[in-house]
Amino acid sequence: MERPNKLQSIAIPLIAVLMALLIGAVIILISGSNPLAAYGALLEGAFGSAKGIARTLEKSTPLIFSGLAVAFAFKAGLFNIGGQGQLLFGALVAGIIGYAVSLPALLHIPLAVLGGCVAGGLYAGLSGWLKTQFGAHEVITTIMLNFIASNITDYVADGPLKDEGIIARLPQIQDSAVLPAIGPVPTGFLLAIVVVFITAWLLDKTTVGYEIQTVGKNPNAAKYAGMKVARTVVLTMFISGLLAGMGGAIETQGVVGRFQPGFNAGLGFEGITIAMLAKTNPYGVIPAALLVGAMQSGASQMQFDAKVAPEIIDVVLGLMLFLVSADMIIRRLIRARGDDDSQPRLSSGWGN
Repeated sequence: MERPNKLQSIAIPLIAVLMALLIGAVIILISGSNPLAAYGALLEGAFGSAKGIARTLEKSTPLIFSGLAVAFAFKAGLFNIGGQGQLLFGALVAGIIGYAVSLPALLHIPLAVLGGCVAGGLYAGLSGWLKTQFGAHEVITTIMLNFIASNITDYVADGPLKDEGIIARLPQIQDSAVLPAIGPVPTGFLLAIVVVFITAWLLDKTTVGYEIQTVGKNPNAAKYAGMKVARTVVLTMFISGLLAGMGGAIETQGVVGRFQPGFNAGLGFEGITIAMLAKTNPYGVIPAALLVGAMQSGASQMQFDAKVAPEIIDVVLGLMLFLVSADMIIRRLIRARGDDDSQPRLSSGWGN
Protein backbone atom coordinates (compact mmCIF):
# COMPACT_ATOMS: atom_id res chain seq x y z
CA MET A 1 0.00 0.00 0.00
CA GLU A 2 2.90 2.35 0.62
CA ARG A 3 4.08 2.41 -3.00
CA PRO A 4 0.65 3.31 -4.49
CA ASN A 5 0.25 6.05 -1.89
CA LYS A 6 3.62 7.53 -2.87
CA LEU A 7 2.65 7.37 -6.52
CA GLN A 8 -0.62 9.11 -5.75
CA SER A 9 1.20 11.82 -3.80
CA ILE A 10 3.01 12.68 -7.05
CA ALA A 11 0.18 11.95 -9.48
CA ILE A 12 -2.51 14.00 -7.77
CA PRO A 13 -0.74 17.38 -7.85
CA LEU A 14 0.47 16.73 -11.40
CA ILE A 15 -3.07 15.97 -12.54
CA ALA A 16 -4.28 19.06 -10.70
CA VAL A 17 -1.73 21.19 -12.57
CA LEU A 18 -2.75 19.67 -15.91
CA MET A 19 -6.45 20.21 -15.17
CA ALA A 20 -5.80 23.83 -14.22
CA LEU A 21 -3.89 24.35 -17.46
CA LEU A 22 -6.73 22.72 -19.40
CA ILE A 23 -9.35 24.96 -17.79
CA GLY A 24 -7.05 27.91 -18.43
CA ALA A 25 -6.86 26.88 -22.08
CA VAL A 26 -10.66 26.97 -22.30
CA ILE A 27 -10.68 30.46 -20.79
CA ILE A 28 -8.01 31.60 -23.25
CA LEU A 29 -10.02 30.15 -26.14
CA ILE A 30 -13.19 31.91 -24.99
CA SER A 31 -11.25 35.19 -24.78
CA GLY A 32 -10.41 34.85 -28.47
CA SER A 33 -6.79 33.66 -28.31
CA ASN A 34 -5.04 30.44 -29.26
CA PRO A 35 -4.28 28.33 -26.14
CA LEU A 36 -1.40 26.47 -27.80
CA ALA A 37 0.20 29.71 -28.92
CA ALA A 38 -0.35 31.21 -25.46
CA TYR A 39 1.26 28.35 -23.56
CA GLY A 40 4.03 28.15 -26.15
CA ALA A 41 4.79 31.82 -25.57
CA LEU A 42 4.69 31.21 -21.82
CA LEU A 43 7.29 28.45 -22.07
CA GLU A 44 9.38 30.51 -24.47
CA GLY A 45 9.40 33.44 -22.09
CA ALA A 46 10.28 31.29 -19.08
CA PHE A 47 12.83 28.87 -20.56
CA GLY A 48 13.47 29.84 -24.17
CA SER A 49 16.66 31.81 -23.55
CA ALA A 50 19.39 32.28 -20.97
CA LYS A 51 17.77 35.57 -19.99
CA GLY A 52 14.40 33.87 -19.57
CA ILE A 53 15.87 31.10 -17.44
CA ALA A 54 17.67 33.65 -15.27
CA ARG A 55 14.43 35.59 -14.83
CA THR A 56 12.53 32.42 -13.92
CA LEU A 57 15.13 31.43 -11.32
CA GLU A 58 15.15 35.00 -9.95
CA LYS A 59 11.40 34.92 -9.46
CA SER A 60 11.51 31.42 -7.99
CA THR A 61 14.19 32.23 -5.39
CA PRO A 62 12.17 34.40 -2.96
CA LEU A 63 9.22 32.06 -3.48
CA ILE A 64 11.32 29.14 -2.26
CA PHE A 65 12.29 31.03 0.88
CA SER A 66 8.80 32.36 1.64
CA GLY A 67 7.21 28.98 0.90
CA LEU A 68 9.77 27.26 3.08
CA ALA A 69 9.02 29.73 5.89
CA VAL A 70 5.31 28.90 5.85
CA ALA A 71 5.96 25.16 5.48
CA PHE A 72 8.38 25.13 8.41
CA ALA A 73 5.88 26.83 10.74
CA PHE A 74 3.22 24.32 9.69
CA LYS A 75 5.39 21.51 11.06
CA ALA A 76 4.76 22.84 14.56
CA GLY A 77 1.07 23.43 13.88
CA LEU A 78 1.62 27.16 13.37
CA PHE A 79 0.24 29.27 10.52
CA ASN A 80 2.71 32.04 9.77
CA ILE A 81 0.89 34.55 7.57
CA GLY A 82 3.49 37.18 8.44
CA GLY A 83 6.03 36.16 5.82
CA GLN A 84 5.48 39.44 3.96
CA GLY A 85 6.44 41.57 6.95
CA GLN A 86 9.38 39.34 7.83
CA LEU A 87 10.59 39.43 4.23
CA LEU A 88 10.30 43.24 4.17
CA PHE A 89 12.42 43.63 7.30
CA GLY A 90 14.97 41.18 5.93
CA ALA A 91 15.16 43.14 2.68
CA LEU A 92 15.42 46.46 4.55
CA VAL A 93 18.18 45.41 6.94
CA ALA A 94 20.16 43.77 4.13
CA GLY A 95 19.83 46.99 2.16
CA ILE A 96 21.08 49.10 5.08
CA ILE A 97 24.07 46.85 5.71
CA GLY A 98 24.68 46.66 1.97
CA TYR A 99 25.23 50.39 1.51
CA ALA A 100 26.27 51.58 4.97
CA VAL A 101 29.02 49.04 5.74
CA SER A 102 32.29 48.76 3.85
CA LEU A 103 33.84 45.29 3.87
CA PRO A 104 35.38 42.83 1.43
CA ALA A 105 32.78 40.87 -0.52
CA LEU A 106 33.72 37.66 1.31
CA LEU A 107 32.45 39.26 4.53
CA HIS A 108 30.00 41.83 3.25
CA ILE A 109 27.68 39.45 1.40
CA PRO A 110 27.15 36.97 4.28
CA LEU A 111 26.89 39.81 6.82
CA ALA A 112 24.06 41.45 4.88
CA VAL A 113 22.28 38.11 4.43
CA LEU A 114 22.72 37.32 8.12
CA GLY A 115 21.32 40.72 9.06
CA GLY A 116 18.22 40.05 6.98
CA CYS A 117 17.84 36.59 8.54
CA VAL A 118 18.05 37.92 12.09
CA ALA A 119 15.62 40.75 11.36
CA GLY A 120 13.02 38.38 9.92
CA GLY A 121 13.57 35.84 12.67
CA LEU A 122 13.15 38.31 15.50
CA TYR A 123 10.03 39.77 13.92
CA ALA A 124 8.41 36.33 13.59
CA GLY A 125 9.68 35.28 17.01
CA LEU A 126 7.64 38.13 18.47
CA SER A 127 4.45 36.39 17.31
CA GLY A 128 5.62 33.13 18.86
CA TRP A 129 6.36 34.89 22.15
CA LEU A 130 2.94 36.58 22.18
CA LYS A 131 1.31 33.20 21.59
CA THR A 132 3.12 31.45 24.42
CA GLN A 133 2.87 34.30 26.93
CA PHE A 134 -0.61 35.70 26.26
CA GLY A 135 -2.34 33.13 24.08
CA ALA A 136 -2.50 35.52 21.11
CA HIS A 137 -3.15 33.51 17.96
CA GLU A 138 -0.29 33.70 15.48
CA VAL A 139 -2.66 34.21 12.54
CA ILE A 140 -3.94 37.47 14.07
CA THR A 141 -0.58 38.75 15.27
CA THR A 142 1.28 37.98 12.06
CA ILE A 143 -1.40 39.71 9.98
CA MET A 144 -1.20 42.80 12.18
CA LEU A 145 2.60 42.74 12.14
CA ASN A 146 2.50 42.72 8.33
CA PHE A 147 0.84 46.14 8.37
CA ILE A 148 3.32 47.45 10.92
CA ALA A 149 6.28 46.19 8.89
CA SER A 150 4.92 47.70 5.69
CA ASN A 151 4.49 51.13 7.26
CA ILE A 152 7.84 51.11 9.09
CA THR A 153 9.80 50.10 6.00
CA ASP A 154 7.94 52.68 3.88
CA TYR A 155 8.80 55.37 6.43
CA VAL A 156 12.48 54.42 6.50
CA ALA A 157 12.70 54.36 2.70
CA ASP A 158 10.98 57.74 2.39
CA GLY A 159 12.42 59.29 5.54
CA PRO A 160 15.73 59.21 7.38
CA LEU A 161 17.55 56.83 5.01
CA LYS A 162 16.00 57.99 1.74
CA ASP A 163 18.27 58.17 -1.28
CA GLU A 164 18.51 61.35 -3.33
CA GLY A 165 15.66 61.94 -5.76
CA ILE A 166 11.89 61.78 -5.59
CA ILE A 167 11.58 58.00 -5.40
CA ALA A 168 11.21 56.49 -1.91
CA ARG A 169 14.11 54.07 -1.70
CA LEU A 170 17.42 53.43 0.05
CA PRO A 171 20.77 54.11 -1.62
CA GLN A 172 22.24 51.46 -3.92
CA ILE A 173 24.11 48.73 -2.07
CA GLN A 174 27.85 48.54 -2.59
CA ASP A 175 29.28 46.15 -5.17
CA SER A 176 30.84 44.12 -2.38
CA ALA A 177 27.34 43.23 -1.09
CA VAL A 178 25.89 42.19 -4.44
CA LEU A 179 25.14 38.49 -4.94
CA PRO A 180 26.65 37.49 -8.29
CA ALA A 181 25.25 35.11 -10.87
CA ILE A 182 26.89 32.04 -12.38
CA GLY A 183 25.84 32.34 -15.99
CA PRO A 184 22.03 32.33 -16.04
CA VAL A 185 21.87 30.89 -12.51
CA PRO A 186 21.62 33.44 -9.67
CA THR A 187 23.70 32.63 -6.61
CA GLY A 188 20.62 33.24 -4.51
CA PHE A 189 18.83 30.35 -6.20
CA LEU A 190 21.70 27.98 -5.41
CA LEU A 191 21.62 29.19 -1.81
CA ALA A 192 17.87 28.56 -1.69
CA ILE A 193 18.37 24.95 -2.80
CA VAL A 194 21.03 24.44 -0.11
CA VAL A 195 18.71 25.92 2.53
CA VAL A 196 15.93 23.53 1.47
CA PHE A 197 18.19 20.53 2.11
CA ILE A 198 19.37 21.99 5.43
CA THR A 199 15.77 22.58 6.51
CA ALA A 200 14.76 19.03 5.58
CA TRP A 201 17.75 17.67 7.49
CA LEU A 202 16.87 19.79 10.52
CA LEU A 203 13.31 18.51 10.57
CA ASP A 204 14.05 14.84 9.87
CA LYS A 205 17.43 14.16 11.45
CA THR A 206 17.74 16.31 14.56
CA THR A 207 16.22 16.37 18.03
CA VAL A 208 15.00 19.93 17.46
CA GLY A 209 13.16 18.84 14.33
CA TYR A 210 11.61 15.89 16.13
CA GLU A 211 10.37 18.17 18.90
CA ILE A 212 8.95 20.65 16.37
CA GLN A 213 6.98 17.95 14.58
CA THR A 214 5.82 16.37 17.83
CA VAL A 215 4.51 19.70 19.08
CA GLY A 216 2.73 20.13 15.76
CA LYS A 217 1.04 16.74 15.98
CA ASN A 218 0.11 16.80 19.66
CA PRO A 219 1.34 19.60 21.96
CA ASN A 220 -0.19 17.95 25.01
CA ALA A 221 1.70 14.71 24.38
CA ALA A 222 4.87 16.71 23.74
CA LYS A 223 4.47 18.48 27.06
CA TYR A 224 3.79 15.19 28.83
CA ALA A 225 7.00 13.79 27.31
CA GLY A 226 8.98 16.61 28.88
CA MET A 227 9.39 18.82 25.83
CA LYS A 228 9.37 22.58 26.33
CA VAL A 229 6.45 23.46 24.12
CA ALA A 230 6.63 27.24 24.58
CA ARG A 231 10.32 27.32 23.69
CA THR A 232 9.68 25.15 20.64
CA VAL A 233 6.89 27.44 19.42
CA VAL A 234 9.06 30.55 19.71
CA LEU A 235 12.03 28.79 18.10
CA THR A 236 9.87 27.54 15.23
CA MET A 237 8.52 31.01 14.53
CA PHE A 238 12.03 32.45 14.73
CA ILE A 239 13.37 29.97 12.17
CA SER A 240 10.32 30.50 9.97
CA GLY A 241 10.89 34.26 10.02
CA LEU A 242 14.61 33.72 9.47
CA LEU A 243 13.81 31.91 6.22
CA ALA A 244 11.46 34.67 5.07
CA GLY A 245 13.99 37.34 6.04
CA MET A 246 16.67 35.51 4.05
CA GLY A 247 14.39 35.64 1.02
CA GLY A 248 14.10 39.40 1.43
CA ALA A 249 17.86 39.79 1.80
CA ILE A 250 18.49 37.73 -1.35
CA GLU A 251 15.97 39.85 -3.25
CA THR A 252 17.76 43.05 -2.19
CA GLN A 253 21.28 41.79 -2.83
CA GLY A 254 20.66 39.65 -5.90
CA VAL A 255 17.83 41.30 -7.82
CA VAL A 256 16.89 44.87 -6.88
CA GLY A 257 20.29 46.09 -5.64
CA ARG A 258 18.71 48.24 -2.93
CA PHE A 259 15.64 48.32 -0.73
CA GLN A 260 12.72 49.92 -2.51
CA PRO A 261 9.10 49.53 -1.38
CA GLY A 262 6.95 47.81 -3.96
CA PHE A 263 9.55 45.47 -5.42
CA ASN A 264 8.84 42.93 -2.68
CA ALA A 265 5.06 43.25 -2.79
CA GLY A 266 3.20 39.98 -2.45
CA LEU A 267 6.23 37.70 -2.16
CA GLY A 268 5.49 36.78 1.44
CA PHE A 269 1.84 36.04 0.73
CA GLU A 270 2.71 33.93 -2.31
CA GLY A 271 4.72 31.75 0.07
CA ILE A 272 1.40 30.48 1.43
CA THR A 273 0.47 29.26 -2.05
CA ILE A 274 3.87 27.59 -2.48
CA ALA A 275 3.64 25.84 0.90
CA MET A 276 0.13 24.57 0.17
CA LEU A 277 1.15 23.26 -3.25
CA ALA A 278 4.13 21.53 -1.63
CA LYS A 279 1.98 20.25 1.23
CA THR A 280 4.55 21.69 3.66
CA ASN A 281 7.25 19.32 2.44
CA PRO A 282 10.58 21.21 2.12
CA TYR A 283 11.59 19.34 -1.04
CA GLY A 284 8.18 19.96 -2.58
CA VAL A 285 8.72 23.70 -2.21
CA ILE A 286 11.30 23.64 -5.03
CA PRO A 287 9.07 22.41 -7.90
CA ALA A 288 6.14 24.45 -6.59
CA ALA A 289 8.21 27.64 -6.58
CA LEU A 290 9.71 26.87 -10.00
CA LEU A 291 6.23 26.32 -11.42
CA VAL A 292 4.90 29.61 -10.10
CA GLY A 293 8.12 31.44 -10.97
CA ALA A 294 8.03 30.14 -14.54
CA MET A 295 4.42 31.19 -15.02
CA GLN A 296 5.14 34.65 -13.67
CA SER A 297 8.29 34.95 -15.76
CA GLY A 298 6.62 33.92 -19.01
CA ALA A 299 3.37 35.82 -18.47
CA SER A 300 4.58 39.00 -20.17
CA GLN A 301 5.64 37.20 -23.36
CA MET A 302 2.34 35.33 -23.39
CA GLN A 303 0.58 38.65 -23.14
CA PHE A 304 2.53 40.28 -25.98
CA ASP A 305 2.82 37.32 -28.38
CA ALA A 306 -0.59 35.69 -27.89
CA LYS A 307 -2.56 38.74 -26.73
CA VAL A 308 -3.64 37.03 -23.53
CA ALA A 309 -4.54 39.00 -20.40
CA PRO A 310 -1.92 38.43 -17.65
CA GLU A 311 -4.70 37.91 -15.09
CA ILE A 312 -5.32 34.49 -16.65
CA ILE A 313 -2.05 33.34 -15.07
CA ASP A 314 -3.48 34.21 -11.64
CA VAL A 315 -6.65 32.28 -12.51
CA VAL A 316 -4.61 29.19 -13.46
CA LEU A 317 -2.53 29.43 -10.28
CA GLY A 318 -5.69 29.71 -8.21
CA LEU A 319 -7.15 26.65 -9.92
CA MET A 320 -3.96 24.69 -9.25
CA LEU A 321 -4.07 25.52 -5.56
CA PHE A 322 -7.75 24.67 -5.33
CA LEU A 323 -7.44 21.34 -7.11
CA VAL A 324 -4.33 20.25 -5.22
CA SER A 325 -5.91 21.15 -1.88
CA ALA A 326 -9.31 19.59 -2.64
CA ASP A 327 -7.93 16.28 -3.83
CA MET A 328 -11.32 14.58 -3.48
CA ILE A 329 -12.11 16.04 -6.91
CA ILE A 330 -8.99 14.51 -8.42
CA ARG A 331 -9.51 11.18 -6.68
CA ARG A 332 -13.01 10.88 -8.08
CA LEU A 333 -11.86 11.76 -11.57
CA ILE A 334 -9.04 9.20 -11.59
CA ARG A 335 -11.09 6.75 -9.48
CA ALA A 336 -8.35 6.43 -6.92
CA ARG A 337 -9.44 5.68 -3.38
CA GLY A 338 -7.51 6.67 -0.29
CA ASP A 339 -7.65 4.99 3.08
CA ASP A 340 -10.88 6.79 3.95
CA ASP A 341 -12.79 8.52 1.17
CA SER A 342 -15.75 9.25 3.38
CA GLN A 343 -14.14 12.39 4.79
CA PRO A 344 -12.64 15.28 2.79
CA ARG A 345 -8.95 15.81 3.48
CA LEU A 346 -5.96 17.59 2.05
CA SER A 347 -3.89 15.70 -0.46
CA SER A 348 -0.30 14.71 -0.21
CA GLY A 349 1.75 17.05 -2.37
CA TRP A 350 5.11 16.86 -4.08
CA GLY A 351 7.63 15.11 -1.91
CA ASN A 352 5.32 13.58 0.68
